[in-house]
Parts: sequence; C-alpha cells; structure tokens
Amino acid sequence: MKNNQDNGAHPTEAKLRTDAVDSSPLPLKDYDDEFAITEAYRKSLPDMQNADARQIFGANVPILKVGISNFRLPLRYITPSSDTHTLETSVTGTVSLEADQKGINMSRIMRVFYKFKERIFTPDLLQSILTAYKNSIRAQQAQIKLEFEYPILKSSLRSELNGWQYYKCAFEGKVDELNQFHKYIHFDFIYSSACPCSSELSEHARESRNIYGIPHSQRSTARVSVEVADGEHISIEDMQQICLSALKTETQVMVKREDEQAFAELNGAYTKFVEDAARLLYEELIKEPRITDFQVVCSHLESLHSHDAVAVIHKGVSGGFTGEFDDFKGLVR
Repeated sequence: MKNNQDNGAHPTEAKLRTDAVDSSPLPLKDYDDEFAITEAYRKSLPDMQNADARQIFGANVPILKVGISNFRLPLRYITPSSDTHTLETSVTGTVSLEADQKGINMSRIMRVFYKFKERIFTPDLLQSILTAYKNSIRAQQAQIKLEFEYPILKSSLRSELNGWQYYKCAFEGKVDELNQFHKYIHFDFIYSSACPCSSELSEHARESRNIYGIPHSQRSTARVSVEVADGEHISIEDMQQICLSALKTETQVMVKREDEQAFAELNGAYTKFVEDAARLLYEELIKEPRITDFQVVCSHLESLHSHDAVAVIHKGVSGGFTGEFDDFKGLVR
C-alpha cells in the first residue's frame, strides 16, 4: 500500500497543494454576449506582438517578409474607357521585421488595407498603402500584391461573335527603407503554339510520299512581368496588346467554323518554338518606353511529349528581374 511519502512530499505539503487546486474557480464555458468592452479593459489585454526581445523564440535575427496572404475582397479597377470592373481580389501584404522585434500585429495589415477598399486600384495606389503599412507597423520595407482575373471583351476572327476573355493578373508594389517605390504588373497570356519542326515534317511527308500529316500544337502560357516607369501608366489592355502583337495566336472565346479555319491559318502563319515565343515578347517589350524592366516566362504544354517546354528571358537591368522562376507548374491550366 502506497503512503503519502511515496512521491517525496511531506503529507502536510501535499494536503496544501490539493486544497489550493480545489479552491481555484473553474473558468466559465459560456459565451457572454452581453459583455461590453471598456477602454480600460482594452488596455489591459496582453500584446505579445510588442513583447521585448527576451520573448523571442529562436535566433534573434531580422525577417525579410512577414504578413498575411490571400485575404480576399472585391476591388474596383479602371478601364481605358473610364468604366470600372469590380473583381474578386486576393491580397498578400508583408513587411520586414527587425531583430529585437517579437512580431507584428497581423490584423493591422488588413485593417490598413480596408481604409483604401473604396478606391479605384492602380499600381500607383499601392504606394499610399505601403507607406501606411510602414507607418502603422514601424517597418523598414513593405510589399503588397493584388491578384485578380481581368475581363476583356474579344471579337472572333471572322464571324461577328464576341466573348469575354479573362486574364490572370497581379499588381505588385514594393517600398524599401529609403521609401523608394517600385510598381509591377504581372500578366498571363494564353496562346496557341504550333511547332515549326512538326509543320516542316508534315509538309515533307506530303511532298515526298503524299502522306497527310497534322503538325502538333498546344495551348501555351506566357507570364509577362514588367516594372512600370515612375510617373507612367500601363493598362491591362496595353499588356494584352503587347502580347498579341508579339505572338499573334491568342486562344479564342467564341468561334464558328470560319473562325476555326482562320485560327488554323493563323497558326500556320505564325509557328513558334518556346524559344521563339520568348524572343518575340522580348522584341515588343524592349520597345516600350513606359517599361523599365521586364521578365518573360513561357511554357508550352507539349502535345508531342509528356513534359512541357519552358523558357525564361529578361531585360537584364542591374538590381531588377533576375530570371529566377520555379513555378512552371503554376502556368498549367
């Protein structure tokens, strides 16, 4: 039979500990919907984000980016005709965190952003939001990215049909420790890429052996990222026109037979390897004075192979886009 001394405690000490536990009131499990916050109560709430450096877990080092990702809300975007589109937008907002700072108030990033939610969003507006982030959260650097699907009404090639083409887009802004602002647009353009090699081989079979062959082609994606020059403006429609001028073979929304035939002819006139697509886009982008830097990523979803063909090209501005890209699977859709 065990006695009170088995655990090394004096019987009187054990009795005192038991009494202390038994006398503690149990917390209520009811939600009090009548409880009203007072200013004094609000000030008494613990604030671990602003705890001193002694509360930091792990290495006391700076953090490049900390914040929240994918909070969504409807935002308005202006068109060249001064109309607006209200589009569901996914927002990522981050700031830098210095050593000796425990953390940031994450909800403040969203609260600051919501002060701008009634505005019409352009890349330039991001500077005001980022400045507010830095002032509110006491950060050296801040970044924000808005991702949305932007509609443009497109006409068919030969019939009189119209349909809405949706483009995956993002506005991005960065402010550094010197309050220098950089604004970016990311734009996905989906096009058809007919293989030049397959086209020539099909013609060879026809000419040498009278054998009918069909060149392979595939749905392809170019992600074009540009840094817009200070004081300049580029619309999503501008981005679409730059890509269309370079690649010609954008996928269609509404088609009849005459449009399908026209698309086949268009692909025949503008065959392209993935290397061609990247260089064609470079040729158009380098001519645009409103763009200070750019990067192009192309992915051709090969119908011949079980893998994709990819290419990356950039302008080569010092301190700008580096050519790094590791989300090729994200271009597949």
